[in-house]
Parts: sequence; C-alpha cells; structure tokens
Amino acid sequence: MHRAFRIKQPALAALAISAFVFGASSASAEMQFSAYGGFQGATGNNVKTSDGADFDPNWSGKSFKMPPYFGFRGIWWLDQFNESNWGVSLDYTHAKVYGDLGNTPGWSHFEFTDGLNMLTLNALYRFQDPSRKWTPYVGLGAGINVPHVEVTRASGRTFDYEFGGASLQAQAGISYQFSKHWATFVEYKGNYNFVDVPIDSGANLKTNVFTNAINFGVSFNF
Repeated sequence: MHRAFRIKQPALAALAISAFVFGASSASAEMQFSAYGGFQGATGNNVKTSDGADFDPNWSGKSFKMPPYFGFRGIWWLDQFNESNWGVSLDYTHAKVYGDLGNTPGWSHFEFTDGLNMLTLNALYRFQDPSRKWTPYVGLGAGINVPHVEVTRASGRTFDYEFGGASLQAQAGISYQFSKHWATFVEYKGNYNFVDVPIDSGANLKTNVFTNAINFGVSFNF
C-alpha cells in the first residue's frame, strides 16, 4: 500500500538553512550564500495513475505567477584542502509546474505550484583566474523532490506536500565578483525529477518532470 509521506515546505527550507549554518560554523573553508530567480520551464513524460489515467500533461512553468520561482544555496569551497576550484553546495529550489487541463481526463485542477520543491547536494568546479573578476563554473548533483500536489477530479481532491522521489541536477554558469564579499551570476540549471505521489481514493500518480531554468542571482562570500 502506497503511504503518504508529507513534508511541509517551511520544514524543507529550514533543513537547508540549518545545514548551511552548521557548515559555516564548523568549517574554515571559503563560504558562499546565494539567492536566485529567473525563467523556468518544464517538460516530461506522461502522467499515469494507478486507477487508469494516462495522459500527456503538456507541462508549463509560469515562473512569475505567485508564488514565483526562486531558490537559494550554500557553497563550501574546499580551499582548506588546497582544492580551491572545487566546492560542495546544498541547493533548494522552489520550481513551478502546471498541467494543461485541456490534456487531462476531466480533471479540473492539476498543478505542482507551491511548488515542485527540490533539495540537492552538488559538486561544483570553478575555472578561476586571478587576473579577472568573472569565473565560469559547472556542477552536478542529486537529491529529493517534494511537490505540493494539487489534483482535483471527479473522485476527490488532493492538496498537500508529498515526498515525490529523487531529483538529479546539472548546472553551468558564470559569476562576476564586483566587491570583496559580493558577486552576481547567471546560469543554466536543469533538474530531472522522479515523482511518485499518493492522490485521492487510495490511488497514486507517477510521472517524470524535467525543469530547466535560466537563473539570475547574487552571492555573499565570507
């Protein structure tokens, strides 16, 4: 029997912040905190439910519809190990995913908009050059996704945070250091999410969702 595993969004965000604060207080590495927003879209495979639905949701992102798409991350650069180009990040992303109701089998509401929340642990590599202020970087990682499942259909309504499954992440960007402690950045970030969640009437919903985003952000180094 598929059991619901509910996680509140504030608890997920608090977990990310707590892990970053713990790392900052217990390590001598260069630390960085970043916040970002941007343009996020979505695609993926068919949605299937255990009670027979099978359809193409024609996903969309609608980044700026409230609540908007956003994220933040903490990065530990490993300079204390003489590996200053390498870093480890904990990244929280609040993505948004809308299903096209014209493609659903009579459903009147279908969204993961508060949101498709992702928490990932990532390895980063930056291409530093002391003679310049801009620095390209790349990263790969994995973690979990926690969608806010919003489904309304003839058999019932689902409106809750659920544990969805695994999330894979890839990113590439460039940062610009404009002062000792502050930098801006632009990046591409993609996440592939395996989603398997309970819905009404004892059924479960499965799908894979790929979110892709162009992010603009600011970082504080300390």
